[in-house]
Amino acid sequence: MVSSVAVLSDIHGVLPALDAVLAEPDVQAADLVVLCGDLAAGPLPRQTLDRLVSLGDRAVWVRGNADRELVTLAGGGSTQIPDPIGPWAAARLRPDQVALLDGLPLTVTLEIDGLGEVLFCHATPRDDEEVVLVDSPLSRWAEVLDGVTAGTVVCGHTHMPFLRLADRCRIVNPGSVGMPYGTTGAHWARLGPGVELRRTAYDAEAACRELAETSEYSGIQDWSDYFVRNPASDAEALRVFSPRARGTSAT
Repeated sequence: MVSSVAVLSDIHGVLPALDAVLAEPDVQAADLVVLCGDLAAGPLPRQTLDRLVSLGDRAVWVRGNADRELVTLAGGGSTQIPDPIGPWAAARLRPDQVALLDGLPLTVTLEIDGLGEVLFCHATPRDDEEVVLVDSPLSRWAEVLDGVTAGTVVCGHTHMPFLRLADRCRIVNPGSVGMPYGTTGAHWARLGPGVELRRTAYDAEAACRELAETSEYSGIQDWSDYFVRNPASDAEALRVFSPRARGTSAT
């Protein structure tokens, strides 16, 4: 059993946001850092994965849909990723990084002090891209949690932090480190013995300058402006995600 866990999800290759979170004292002090998927599909994919690998045995990795799609693209396949930065990022990964992403599990379960059994996934325990939201009905949660015995389930994917109960199962979404919807900053969660949703403020303008100077992506200025400087509101995100949360998959 571990005493404390920092949960980071949906980093999407935004290294300045990741570095800001990794500098947090509670992240540095955590026994483990669980990475809930969608780690590298963004402007600094190679550098972001190298930083995460440097965490060594403290890092616990979970596969996200974008991680799976990067592997497919790197192998010459095609995906439904609407953002052109995905194929670009896949082409920048080293073979060892592709192999790392290809070997990630769909779920990981840990025993955490004060919480007991906690299941970590990217989207849902059974699928890395289907959508459930904070306001999804209990019947939808029952569908995606069928067979789950853990008292707490941690998921990402929708980039919006929330904490709710679904028929006595605690659902935690830490939000997104690199591409938050709703507010600026890098979102994550601390588990053990309770649950805390956290937000790390960082200098978005400095981050955009760093990305412009270090990323080779040709559209980095527009990408940074949309995802880092002026992220979409939670209302906008919910309008997009809500139709996909009715029992269908999302990309």
